[in-house]
Amino acid sequence: MRQWHIFLFIPLFLYLFFQGCSREQEMDQVRLRMPVDTVGFVHTAARLDSVIYYIDRNFGKGRREIFRLHRISKDFSWPMVICPHDDYIYAGDIYPYVLENVKAAHVIIFGVAHKARKFNLENQIIFDSFTHWKGPYGNIPVSGLREEIMALLPPEIYQVHDSLQQVEHSVEALVPFLQHYNRTVQIVSILVPYMSFDTMKKIARQLAQAIGQVVRKNQMQWGRDFAIAISNNCVHYGDQGWGGKNYAQFGADSVGYRAATRHDLNIISECLIDFLDPQKIHRFITYTVQSTNYKEYRWAWCGRYSVPFGLLTGYYLQNVLKTKSLNGILLRYSTSLEHPPMPLQKFGLGVTAPANIHHWVGYAAIGYRF
Repeated sequence: MRQWHIFLFIPLFLYLFFQGCSREQEMDQVRLRMPVDTVGFVHTAARLDSVIYYIDRNFGKGRREIFRLHRISKDFSWPMVICPHDDYIYAGDIYPYVLENVKAAHVIIFGVAHKARKFNLENQIIFDSFTHWKGPYGNIPVSGLREEIMALLPPEIYQVHDSLQQVEHSVEALVPFLQHYNRTVQIVSILVPYMSFDTMKKIARQLAQAIGQVVRKNQMQWGRDFAIAISNNCVHYGDQGWGGKNYAQFGADSVGYRAATRHDLNIISECLIDFLDPQKIHRFITYTVQSTNYKEYRWAWCGRYSVPFGLLTGYYLQNVLKTKSLNGILLRYSTSLEHPPMPLQKFGLGVTAPANIHHWVGYAAIGYRF
């Protein structure tokens, strides 16, 4: 009897052994991008559900009214959006204006490269090699579009740089909201460091050609199957807390606040809404970047590269795919001073910077549709 027990045990042992090896191999193949900002953003399902419930309860009515005015139905899906990436306590009510209606299975996110100077990166777009990003509802797969797109790009116009991707928070900010609204979302993160407008046009055109070729091959529809999200915060204003720099061009008082928000809205109106056009996008560069040094601010938008590069990519892609022209709609403009900080500390949130008349940030939610 004992011999029969041994013969029965051997197949079970081999099955469990190989199952264990398979699981270990799967774990070895997962390269997980972990969150870097655990103060301004939440990264667990229960906390994010609570935060979005609070936002919907207190700000949802106004958002629904804006949607009604612009005829944005529950089933509508944006092909391209601009979304803020500041602390949820300050800007969390702005994210849903655009991300609630990003319903595509694959989202290409153009992020800011805040630490590009540290890594001496410029004039190239930056990908990562992670297989997944940690999300509140489970690991978020990186879309297979990434490898297909990179395979079609000239090697001199991009880098794979996990270190920069790991320390950058501007993509990470959008990911929890995207996964909340679409639990099966897959992403591609592309960071945009310093680059001149001529370089932007060259790289964006090549990237649009590659994206167009890949999505046509995979029979993917823009808006339904894939979308573009551009991460950006508007003006960084004030005379304190900006590394010794004075960004209060109109003064750090209520008069300066009103003048600065008007200037922000003027930039949006002239450059970012209605039809896409390279001249309008270039005008945005002249507003935000010094003419003599493209690495320096003229007007302190941290998306001074991600916004024009993302819009240029959208402009060239609509030509490649022969779609109708994308038109931008400003759904919401706000600042970290417009309303009191949301009381979300009980959900594990904090702030990474102050919000007062000497130090504040602007936010815009802009959706683009055909």
